[in-house]
Amino acid sequence: MAKEDYYKILGIARTASEVEIKKSYRRLAMKYHPDRNKDNSTEAEIKFKEIKEAYEVLSDPKKRSAYDQFGHAGVDNSFGGAGGFSGAESFSDIFGDVFGDIFGGGGRQRSGGAQRGADLRYNLELTLEEAVHGTEATVKVPVMVKCDECGGSGAKKGSAPVTCTTCHGHGQVRMQQGFFSIQQTCPTCHGSGQKIKDPCRKCHGQGRVQETKTLSVKVPAGVDTGDRIRLAGEGEAGVMGGPAGDLYVQVHVKEHPIFTREGADLYCEVPINFPTACLGGELEVPTLDGKVKLKIPAETQTGKLFRLRGKGVKPVRGGPAGDLICRVVIETPVKLNKEQRELLEKLRDSLSGGGKHHSPQEHSWTDSVKSFFDKLTG
Repeated sequence: MAKEDYYKILGIARTASEVEIKKSYRRLAMKYHPDRNKDNSTEAEIKFKEIKEAYEVLSDPKKRSAYDQFGHAGVDNSFGGAGGFSGAESFSDIFGDVFGDIFGGGGRQRSGGAQRGADLRYNLELTLEEAVHGTEATVKVPVMVKCDECGGSGAKKGSAPVTCTTCHGHGQVRMQQGFFSIQQTCPTCHGSGQKIKDPCRKCHGQGRVQETKTLSVKVPAGVDTGDRIRLAGEGEAGVMGGPAGDLYVQVHVKEHPIFTREGADLYCEVPINFPTACLGGELEVPTLDGKVKLKIPAETQTGKLFRLRGKGVKPVRGGPAGDLICRVVIETPVKLNKEQRELLEKLRDSLSGGGKHHSPQEHSWTDSVKSFFDKLTG
């Protein structure tokens, strides 16, 4: 008897996506699962096996390609038969997969055995100079490490863990409630699948102990606040021989008294005195690589920006160095003596005689204000 078309079994088009295939399989598998068809279990089991066989071929890109090209003949040898129904995939497994996807579980998870250690985070504060030029920092991290007394087994030296008699090493037990078969963590071994009769005296059967690690962290030049440096395997030790987690060093750059950073550019304010703003001059400006000369042209106004090319930060991910942007702030003289006051009064009188010629912005603003009030009163 010829086999029925796999696409027809799952009720999908030949162009169906992986998501559509999986969705159809779960719907049909739940409908025809023998646990839900006690009155007609034989017929339901045959239908369930057909559905399972079709899904295992169409969910595998290579097998699906062979099936699309050669039909059942293209997958009979490579597929090796779908096999009969077994309790390994119960209704609760399929049911759990559906709700796992809905609530973000990512499918069923089996406990027991080795588990990867937890990832850790360390907040590292750097000065701007350290972040821009790179540095090597020493950090101390409290972390769970493998117990050297028992080698991580949790059992006393010379002994070994034994298989849990409740779950027989699976880490899970199954309970039947009507047509539901519920799988849960073994209450005896708490999912490890093993029991420790004679625990290690140092770690008390945990297989791990806490200690403070001293690590050297190479900070590349150009890092900024928010960047992370990953140290593989420097997190917490795994459980039951599982691999260690990672340590993530989170960079935070402290405020600088002179510079602020925006991406690859640095900014700073440069105060200049009133005569220099009027007559022009030359100033020494600091950069992270030393001092440079900055020429101030005559008649410079507050807020004027001067860009020093390449004096910023070279980004950690590559690319040209940014710029240093200096913003001029004109400082008004304070604590004047009598002579200075008289000189400034003479200067003011002299400038007033020139009208708009000496203070174009002031007079433009005054004219705008006058026009504004004329409209209000007119």
